[in-house]
Amino acid sequence: MLHAQIQRTLQRGVAIPAHPLALDAERRFDERRQRALSRYYIASGAGGLAVGVHTTQFEIRDPKVGLFRPVLAAAADEMNRADQSRDDRLIRIAGLCGRTPQAIDEASLCAELGYHAGLLSLAAMAEADTTELIAHCRAVAEVIPIVGFYLQPAVGGRVLPHRFWRQFAEIERVVAIKMAPFNRYQTLDVVRAVVEAGRDDIALYTGNDDNIVIDLLTPYVVHRDGRPVRRRIVGGLLGHWSVWTHKAVELFETCRRLAADDGDIPANLLQRGIEVTD
Repeated sequence: MLHAQIQRTLQRGVAIPAHPLALDAERRFDERRQRALSRYYIASGAGGLAVGVHTTQFEIRDPKVGLFRPVLAAAADEMNRADQSRDDRLIRIAGLCGRTPQAIDEASLCAELGYHAGLLSLAAMAEADTTELIAHCRAVAEVIPIVGFYLQPAVGGRVLPHRFWRQFAEIERVVAIKMAPFNRYQTLDVVRAVVEAGRDDIALYTGNDDNIVIDLLTPYVVHRDGRPVRRRIVGGLLGHWSVWTHKAVELFETCRRLAADDGDIPANLLQRGIEVTD
């Protein structure tokens, strides 16, 4: 499982930008600028990086392109360097794609490079039923701890019912879930499933670009065994935060403080949430 400090940080909640891919004018990988982007996010206050995800471009996995290892290795190296002067180590999330053999291969590489968990896309499993999906997730979780990913159908995801998330939450090496269905009902399905499974250790992260501020401010109350259980979305893993990152982190910290105080939410912050969406 995760190192205790990494697990505490993930559960406390951090801002994790989805790392873009830096190319030069000839569309070749620009490692110098790629590393500069990593340093920018770290200097801006991000609590971790997500690499090999949608903003990093899925084509880096193509053997003809051959950039999956170099891109992940460059980001890992910059996080290694930054961690030397930090009390809390940065959270390292790597994107995992494909059907089971590919996802396992990617998970093995990411574990080798020191990534803490894999953000597991199910886009390649569009025709699989719940039993097949859970078997896939379990197989990958044997290699590296996993972050569940509810991706909206409009960009290649699929509707995943409460039944799936209830079984997913029972996988021991699930450490977090990124919820990005862009749908309140489907987001609630995930929260309810995690609560019902008794997995208070699974951190909930927003990927809902259309609802970032409200997601971070809203307490969810779900009943388990006849008693109310309160959960919050503690952080975000967002491509939205890969630009203007310092300001995004400031807004995240404001939301986190207000959520911790459990008091009234200023109307101007609700307005800010709409402005962020716009």
